[in-house]
Amino acid sequence: MSTTFQIDTATSRANPTPAPLRRLTVPAIRARKQDGVTQEPIVMLTAYTARQAQLLDAHCDMLLVGDSLGQVIYGLPSTIPVTLEMMANHAAAVVRGSFHSVIVVDMPFGSYEQSPQQAFESATYLLKASGAAAVKLEGGEAMAETVAFLNQRGIPVVGHVGLTPQAVNVLGGYMARGRSDAEAEKIVNDARALDEAGCFSIVVEGVVEPIAIAATRAVSCPTIGIGGSAQCDGQVLVTEDMLGMFERVPRFVKRYEKIGEIIEAAAVRYAEEVRSRAFPGPEQTYQPK
Repeated sequence: MSTTFQIDTATSRANPTPAPLRRLTVPAIRARKQDGVTQEPIVMLTAYTARQAQLLDAHCDMLLVGDSLGQVIYGLPSTIPVTLEMMANHAAAVVRGSFHSVIVVDMPFGSYEQSPQQAFESATYLLKASGAAAVKLEGGEAMAETVAFLNQRGIPVVGHVGLTPQAVNVLGGYMARGRSDAEAEKIVNDARALDEAGCFSIVVEGVVEPIAIAATRAVSCPTIGIGGSAQCDGQVLVTEDMLGMFERVPRFVKRYEKIGEIIEAAAVRYAEEVRSRAFPGPEQTYQPK
């Protein structure tokens, strides 16, 4: 009998205690879609730290350790400079902080495109170093051989079509895709090729809604929309965007909170109390007995 653990934040920042939780599996996610229908949409958010994973885990089916951490965590201009080591370290933290969701880790730019063999080496490194359950890679028909190669060797893969941020220099920006007939046809064909190659789910990003729906109907595995359609089989957002940590976000983001404003307001109050010597007070200092 296996033992599962849950980090008890009431007693320690990093102290595992037994809890009767079972982590979801890749086959369970794939099985959400039966005969082209997903009764219960898949909930996915990004996570980059153990504490973030603790807060999100119980409410999500999948947590994505996205290469968006390049911009969100490191302040980089794009995802291009992100390294395998960065992804492995953050994925390991998310695995340690989660006990329910399937953890998926992005394969960064340059770590898989050269050949299926290169992708296998990178993917095995990521999964061994982090304990994540699956990898995600960008690209459609061009990556189908690589997806099949990984899948046949025991590595579950999430595909990614439409707006692919790692190709920003080729695409010329982060505009919505699928507005022309040729581009729309390519997105659907890309999704179909990834599905046939063995992806257990496919992210459909920044695609005009009719094409996101067409891609969802064209594949047997679940699609995860981000700037796609509510008719996709699930949804994902960058958590910091959803929480309102940034002033500017893509059109497809809905802000569910204004955490950035809350943090700034708390910092203002803290600074005022430090400067006025109101903090620390008697409750926050140690007095002689």
